[in-house]
Amino acid sequence: MIRSGNPALRADVFKTTRSFDSAGAMSIQGTVNKTFVLLFITIFSASWVWGNTAKFLPLLMPAAIAGFVVALITIFKKEWAPVTSPIYALFEGVFLGGISALMEESYPGIVMQAVTLTFGTLFCLLTAYKSKLIKVTANFRLGIVAATGGIMLVYFVTFILGFFGIRMPLVHQSGLLGIGFSLFVVVIAALNLVLDFDFIEKGAEIGAPKYMEWYGAFGLIVTLIWLYLEILRLLAKTRRR
Repeated sequence: MIRSGNPALRADVFKTTRSFDSAGAMSIQGTVNKTFVLLFITIFSASWVWGNTAKFLPLLMPAAIAGFVVALITIFKKEWAPVTSPIYALFEGVFLGGISALMEESYPGIVMQAVTLTFGTLFCLLTAYKSKLIKVTANFRLGIVAATGGIMLVYFVTFILGFFGIRMPLVHQSGLLGIGFSLFVVVIAALNLVLDFDFIEKGAEIGAPKYMEWYGAFGLIVTLIWLYLEILRLLAKTRRR
């Protein structure tokens, strides 16, 4: 069974999308190319906001919400991915650019560290996956999916409690428990990349339609953005100590 902790790359995505036309089938190289396109859009919009933070500050939360909505649309209407995934990258770039600029102002140098660690992790895990140092077994998938679901539940509860002025130490504070929790989340986010690699590879093997290249690239970008934000959070906690 194909499974990913990333909700965008869930287990049953390819069940009804198989293509028997090899010329119009999903390929790994095509997915890689489209991932670079989405990365370019994200970085471009983030850089644009970075240089105009004060001007775009009121748009950060609307951009995050819009990105979330577009992501949901993409997940449920995956055939729209060639259009919706670039829009998602644009909105998320606006949000990331603003958040990164604010964090850089508080902790100089933190953004470059987070970017370096994010892409370094991507490269190392891709190398480990391709060299079979990490094997995606059923138990491996199950463990990462369960851990990812638990993290999402903690964040959801934290969001709800925030309306009542309650802050969860694990998520927000910079004590040993808070840093330990963030480190755990970073590890799980990173391991989701391995599941995404496997998911995309399997999709190419069964000959999914060409638009699934955009969908696979979208799912990978979702995980990369999550990993970057978690690394940024972890670094900020260590700086506060």
